[in-house]
Amino acid sequence: MTQRLVIIGAGMASGRLLEELDTSAFDITLFGAEPRGNYNRILLSPVLAGEQEFDDIITHDAAWYACRKITTRFGETVVKIDRQKKLVVTSQGVTPYDKLVIATGSASFLVPVQGNDLLGVVGFRDLDDVEAMLAAARKPGAKAVVIGGGLLGLEAAAALHKQGMDVTVLHLMDHLMERQLDPAAGYLLQKELEGRGIKIVCKAHTAAILGKDHVEAVLLEAGDLFPADLVVMAAGIRPETRLATEAGIRVERGIWVDDTMRTSADDIYALGECVEHDAVVYGLVAPLFDMARVLARTLHGEAAAFVAPTVSTKLKVTGVDLFSVGDFSDGEGCEEIVFRDPARGIYKRLILRDNKIMGVVMYGDTADSGWFFDKLKSGEDISDIRETLIFGPAFQGGELMDPLALVASMPDSAEICGCNGVCKGTIVQAIRDGATDLQAVKSATKASASCGSCSGLVEQVLAAILGDEFKSPAPAGICACTDHSHQDIRRIIRSQQLKSIPAVMQEMGWKTSCGCHVCRPALNYYLLCEWPLDYADDAQSRFVNERNHANIQKDGTYSVVPRMWGGITTPQELRAIADAAEKFNVPTIHVTGGQRIDLLGVQREDLPAIWADLNGAGLVSGHAYSKGLRTVKTCVGSDHCRFGTQDSTGLGIKLEKILWGSWTPHKVKLAVSGCPRNCAEATCKDLGVICVESGYQVSVAGAAGMELKQTEPLASVETEDEVIELAVAFIQLYRESADYLDRPYKWVAKVGLDWVISRVVDDRESRAALVERFEISQSVYRKDPWAEQARPEYRPRKWAALADLTLEAAE
Repeated sequence: MTQRLVIIGAGMASGRLLEELDTSAFDITLFGAEPRGNYNRILLSPVLAGEQEFDDIITHDAAWYACRKITTRFGETVVKIDRQKKLVVTSQGVTPYDKLVIATGSASFLVPVQGNDLLGVVGFRDLDDVEAMLAAARKPGAKAVVIGGGLLGLEAAAALHKQGMDVTVLHLMDHLMERQLDPAAGYLLQKELEGRGIKIVCKAHTAAILGKDHVEAVLLEAGDLFPADLVVMAAGIRPETRLATEAGIRVERGIWVDDTMRTSADDIYALGECVEHDAVVYGLVAPLFDMARVLARTLHGEAAAFVAPTVSTKLKVTGVDLFSVGDFSDGEGCEEIVFRDPARGIYKRLILRDNKIMGVVMYGDTADSGWFFDKLKSGEDISDIRETLIFGPAFQGGELMDPLALVASMPDSAEICGCNGVCKGTIVQAIRDGATDLQAVKSATKASASCGSCSGLVEQVLAAILGDEFKSPAPAGICACTDHSHQDIRRIIRSQQLKSIPAVMQEMGWKTSCGCHVCRPALNYYLLCEWPLDYADDAQSRFVNERNHANIQKDGTYSVVPRMWGGITTPQELRAIADAAEKFNVPTIHVTGGQRIDLLGVQREDLPAIWADLNGAGLVSGHAYSKGLRTVKTCVGSDHCRFGTQDSTGLGIKLEKILWGSWTPHKVKLAVSGCPRNCAEATCKDLGVICVESGYQVSVAGAAGMELKQTEPLASVETEDEVIELAVAFIQLYRESADYLDRPYKWVAKVGLDWVISRVVDDRESRAALVERFEISQSVYRKDPWAEQARPEYRPRKWAALADLTLEAAE
């Protein structure tokens, strides 16, 4: 007989339990005091601020429960647990259970002062509280007082201020968020909030809440009076234990549970904010989700144990990044390392004892928080990196590392999403299972689905795994730094003759002084394309692979791909590749789909030396990392194949030698097939050539990656020279008019093939001008980066420092 499982409480902890359970193994009844099901309470602040609707934060709708045959009793409060008869009692009747889970969560702590029961005094725990606050905010000139300067209080204050209320925060302690921040970071946070118009009063002891039928003001013990139409009690929470206490279940600070989430009563379990485990009550969601996983296994009769986690806090309070973990008090034997950058509003403090990290506080820049957290949890001896420790993982060993290299080198156990307890390995597996964007990863793992502060790091993991196939969601403008589109920027660069990145940012009103990892590479490309004789390529504004002239792999090593013109090689070149692979202990040698040899697993410090050896044998960079020409794939054509109609290999080599080294908005691939049998797969390339008896059929705008698209006819011509001229003109038109990071097939879809044909095929003067401009650009930029970077004076450490000049964010 199926066991009857009753769950009291429809919060986030019980919601995760239902996700972890095989619901078909139980007859489940879920009680919730609210008239609605599970929703993400972490996102109540955006709902209060008007940034999201309630429907956006629902985690389980009616269809979800129905699909799993879960009986829901929302809006029905459980008033009693009868342990002897194994019943739960509500105002509407009784429900029997075989197993019972108490997940009643917590309630807002109401400061015990006169007037705390007046209308207009609310907590901040559920949607009803949010709706009450929004109703108050609609009154013109309304004033709000928030009692409590912790996370919830500050989120409420920021949201109400955004709704137009005059907001004052009263905090009992001497600085904000004292449990998570030290005084210095608390001061920075207070300064930031006050700069936005929110009043902050610390050391504020509330004496009374004044009013008759409705709240009117808050009085402090010092005599200060703050008028209020709304008072938000955010001074803390208390575990909701009444049902357990009255049922005779062991309760201390919370409902006592063992490692398997069992209470002191037979067949009764508990989880979430209402429980106490090893004398600790947890308020952050990640440990609660760990409890849910353990309890699901316990209910299924499997061995499982909840292990008290080292809890970190990585939060975005009103748009400011914060992180804290461990003990940041000044205990005996402790020393501290502090980094301050007042101009940028950045503060970092590490607390050390016996050369181990005991506590971390970060304000304004939390990008390295996961790295510090891992070292704290592992108890690693940091004495060897003591001098550079505060600068994070990007500067260990005296060299600046690439963000993607750091992400690639993170262990699978590294925590990415603190809210939901999601590690890197879980995200990587989701990506390999088909999650190719942030939203898909959210759906599969819950990473970044709560406060969102880890979204950037999740996108870095996506970029590290997917490489060029990963595309960040497009903002309204080219990026968050500007509202201008790609075409606006290209047009103004041309019309105003802007010839540097600072000039573009100044003249076009960039919102930031230095740009970001999205706009800087685009600006660098647009300037390079428009002014090849005047603009100097900015290496710092290129993506990591282009800076290092090699493709970074998921483990932090690199892939080196020599160019093989048209797929043709020689015994001497093969020997050189084999010698290099042996000399530098290359673990994997792979023949690519573009008819080249890929040396995978090269250490970063070995790149200049392996390039020098390959250069010495006459091999140059294959630009497998670039936004430029990758390969020209060929078949053997008329030289060897009995079906070949033209010299496809020879034409492919000519095209590659003319086009190589040209920077383009995205990667470009060509192919030349010697007959309509199309062995070189020319009809799914950016530009393809099919050789026929009468000459050559040229087509463009194909794709064979995450999207599959056949090429479209551009023109049919009789000679190789005409093919080359068409190809060069097409590539130059693409260079001059496409948005950065648009592949040719996307660009053609935007501008129309007819327009391309009119410029490249029909108008001979236009075609000749395009070819001329391409040749001018190539006279400057067609060069082998391996030969330049492999000069003796750059090997190996000085080169590493130069090549590793990084953007502030990942590709």
